[in-house]
Amino acid sequence: MARQSVVAGVGMIPFSTPRNTAPYAVMGETAARKALADAGVDYSKVQQAYVGYVYGDSTSGQAALYGLGQTGIPIVNVNNNCSTGSSALFLARQAIESGAAECVIALGFEQMQRGALGSIWADRPNAFERFDAQTKVLQGWDEQAPMAAQWFGGAGQTYCDKYGMDPKVFAQIAVKSRNHAANNPYSVFRDPITVEEVLASPQIFGPLTRLQCCPPTCGAAAAVLCSEEFAKANGLNTTVRIKAQAMTTDFESTFSTDMMRVVGYDMAKAAADQVYAASGVSPEDIRVVELHDCFTTNELLTYEVLGLTPEGTAEKFIADGNNTYGGQVVTNPSGGLMSKGHPLGATGLAQCAELVWQLRGQAEARQVEGVNLALQHNIGLGGAAVVTLYEKVI
Repeated sequence: MARQSVVAGVGMIPFSTPRNTAPYAVMGETAARKALADAGVDYSKVQQAYVGYVYGDSTSGQAALYGLGQTGIPIVNVNNNCSTGSSALFLARQAIESGAAECVIALGFEQMQRGALGSIWADRPNAFERFDAQTKVLQGWDEQAPMAAQWFGGAGQTYCDKYGMDPKVFAQIAVKSRNHAANNPYSVFRDPITVEEVLASPQIFGPLTRLQCCPPTCGAAAAVLCSEEFAKANGLNTTVRIKAQAMTTDFESTFSTDMMRVVGYDMAKAAADQVYAASGVSPEDIRVVELHDCFTTNELLTYEVLGLTPEGTAEKFIADGNNTYGGQVVTNPSGGLMSKGHPLGATGLAQCAELVWQLRGQAEARQVEGVNLALQHNIGLGGAAVVTLYEKVI
């Protein structure tokens, strides 16, 4: 594919808890309007739309976008669990770079219920059957613990056992998350916390306590992608482009050796490696990352998945402050999933919005200085991993 996708506009709404949310169609329409306004393009010029959500009826994407008008364009509804937003972005980018469209919107939203994630349908095969079966083989199953916490808590414990790390290290990530979120008006949780408070919060599973788990959240975010030719013809901002992107799904290794693999270590690493190879960029070139911190344990694993630090060195990476301002790379300046929130369908596009703002120099108190490249990592178990590299074009 010879063409690059320009990210002409982004928009999102402040994330909220389920008890304080607006209906999904209202959230989605609002985020889409913000992205279009940011781009400076009318909806009538959008040729395709990809809309992501996990919990909702079919054609909910149409219900959200019809508030902008009924223009007859293709609207494709997307569901890839927690990587849904980035999957919509992936499809939008392909449409632009293949020449199938000149202007596309990717929208993600989620109207979630309170409580831990769970399966909705009990009368058919569960998409997580392989994951649950392998988890039972590797560590057993706790009927009282949330399923996702068992997967990611188990992965964190595997890392600790493998490298001799004190599980208390994970709590430092939660503290960092809140410190970053304090400067983000879109975040649900902005009050600071201490390591002691994190460790004293209720135990969930393995090394995970409640303050190390992302909350159920509602919200919406969107991005307008277009070709360079379309952007120039319509006077749009061409500052930010997608330099490289990759999506992977599970390998056989996911269901083989340990819980780190079960939660997507290998598929995410493969996606990151593909992006680095395609772009000619190395991890040392990256100064800001939005990564999938659904649990503190996964953020730590992802440092190594993305090559930000060698395998087995994440504890020192954290101790040296290399995951925050003043260090090697600022991870989740937005506050990430744990503090900003994790409305499943919106998460990937909220990450996109944050990184576009960073590259434009519009992140205000969260701004990372000297940013020309920005990396995004979004995973969904079941599974899919999407890694996206953005660049600022001067």
